[in-house]
This record gives sequence, C-alpha cells and structure tokens, in this order.
Amino acid sequence: MKRYLILEDGCFFPGESLGSSIISTGELAIQTSNFGYQEALTDPTNAGKILIFTAPMIGGNGINAIDYESINPSVKGIIANDIALNISDSENFQDLDSFLKEKNIPLIYNVDTRALVHRLTKEKTIKASIMDTNDEHAFDQIKALVLPKNRSATVSTKNAYAVPNVGKTVAIIDLGLKHSMLRELSLRKINATVFPYNTLVPDIKNLRPDGIIISGGPGKVEEVREDLKPIFDTFYTKKPIWAIGLGFLALSDYLKLQLVKLPEPYNGTNYPVIDQNTNHILQVAMNINQLVLSNSIQLPMVHEYYDLHSELLAGFSTKNKVIATAFNAEGAPGSLDAIEIFDNFVKMMV
Repeated sequence: MKRYLILEDGCFFPGESLGSSIISTGELAIQTSNFGYQEALTDPTNAGKILIFTAPMIGGNGINAIDYESINPSVKGIIANDIALNISDSENFQDLDSFLKEKNIPLIYNVDTRALVHRLTKEKTIKASIMDTNDEHAFDQIKALVLPKNRSATVSTKNAYAVPNVGKTVAIIDLGLKHSMLRELSLRKINATVFPYNTLVPDIKNLRPDGIIISGGPGKVEEVREDLKPIFDTFYTKKPIWAIGLGFLALSDYLKLQLVKLPEPYNGTNYPVIDQNTNHILQVAMNINQLVLSNSIQLPMVHEYYDLHSELLAGFSTKNKVIATAFNAEGAPGSLDAIEIFDNFVKMMV
C-alpha cells in the first residue's frame, strides 16, 4: 500500500506502508545509527518524533526482549530506505512489521531517505505527517496541527517505583529514562527508586539517597525547569548528582552555563567526544539539540568532554560531586566507550 510523508513546507515523499495504518504527525528527526533500530524506536527521548533512519536497511534482527528501552514506544512513525521483511524463525524474535502493528506505529519504506535528509539539513523542516494521500487537504491538515509540548510529562512514570538491589541508594528523576541505564546501575548493585518528573523534594528526602540521577528525555529545558529547580536547590553540592541528556541541559541552565543550539540535532551513535584528561576520543550516543559554550564555565572542573564536531562542551564533572553528560554513557545503541562514567558516579557516593 502506498503512503506519503507530507512535510509542512509542501513537499512530500511517497513510499510503501508497513506497521500501523494510522495517520500520524510528529517532529522529523534524522537517526544516524547504523544499528540498534529497536533501541532507537523505543527510546523515550524520541517521543513525538518521526524517525528517519539513514541506514540502508533496518529490520533484519527483528525485535527481542533484551533491547527494549521502554515497553511502550512513543515515536510517531518511522521512515526507511528498505526493510528486511524476513527474520530468523525463532520464538525469541518478532518481526518489525508485527511489532509496529502491535504498538500502533506507522512505517514508510522505499523512501529516498538521502534526498529527505539533504532537504532537512538545508531547510530545517521539522513537522511532518504520514498520510494516505498527498492532496491539498492533507497539506492543510498538517499546517493546522500543533506539536505537543512537555513531552517528558507524557513519558515519565506516573508513580514512583523501586529497582531494588543491595548497594548504594539512588533517586532517579524520570524525564524519559532508558531501561539500559537501569540495567547498568543494577550491575553495580545500585538500589534505585524512580520518581516522576514532577516529584517533590520531601519524597526524595524520605528515601535518604546517596546520589541523584536526572535522566535524559524529550522536550525542552523550559518545560522541566520549574520542576527541577527545587531539586537542584536542595541537593546541589549536598549529594552527588548525575544529569544526562535533557538533564544535562537542565543542570547547565541552572548553573547559568550558556547553551548553544546545534546546527543539526544529534540523534545517533557515532558522535566523537574527546576526554580532555586523557586525550582519548570516545564514540558516544547522543540525542540532543544543544551543548554548552566552554567560555561560559566557571566551575571547579575535574573532567571535560568536548564534541569534536562543534568544539562545544558535551560533558563535565566537578569537585562539587556533579557529573553532567549530553551523551548516553550506556550506549544502547552505541559503543561502551563512556561506560566508566557509571563507575565514576558510584565512586562519588563513597
């Protein structure tokens, strides 16, 4: 069945349909990973987005129980060049088409993704719809639709829950956390409790945590600033804090660091950052549209990580027991080059 990706600027791209047959509107996002499509489409940070995969083909590995980053993905659609329709005959794997139908996510393939990506990098079109037609009514519909705000509120847990273990106790503020982060903490025997994005300080204090993590997530700093400020006011310099992704941006904003919008948002696994302490270059996974201007920093630094593309600050740690990373140290998908940051955070709580 032929379907269309309709862009708000009046352009359209035809393709073949898989997955759900619903009409869907979202923010276009280029996903540059060459692998890990399951992690990408279940990552809560991609909530509200229509992902354009630059890999030539996706779907060959199917869907498995290990690589979920959230059980109920919140992406609005997938655009791909080609799809592997057949996978190995195993009860442990589900084919991509069945998974997308189950989760009510539309997919269009046989799309000229190179032309689409080129157009986006030139014109910065962000809103698009997956539709059955490309007539004038379809274009009128997309122009009238408004993208939702405060997406962290939609993907954050509604109630606190425990991820028990026998080690240090950590409070995690869920702005859109990934399962793989919880897995890495569990491997280090961290006793975690996950709180909603708008949790109150007394609820965190009652846990008597050894440290606090502000997770990554979708949306913008201004949408979570008011909820996170009391947490930063109470625990900054008092408890070890690790802020990731959107959390990195929120903490940088709180510390009055200057955030700089990237020419093109980073959404993939192949972004090089340099560790200024060792001069080692790390390949990391990022899903972010701003980084920090290094000249705006006046903090007692211990570690600094610079993005090699923009020369902006993509991560740091301070003597005030703070770690902030624009990237996902656990990868998933991506390399494990930055996995030691989990160990560094555990050491801060000693």
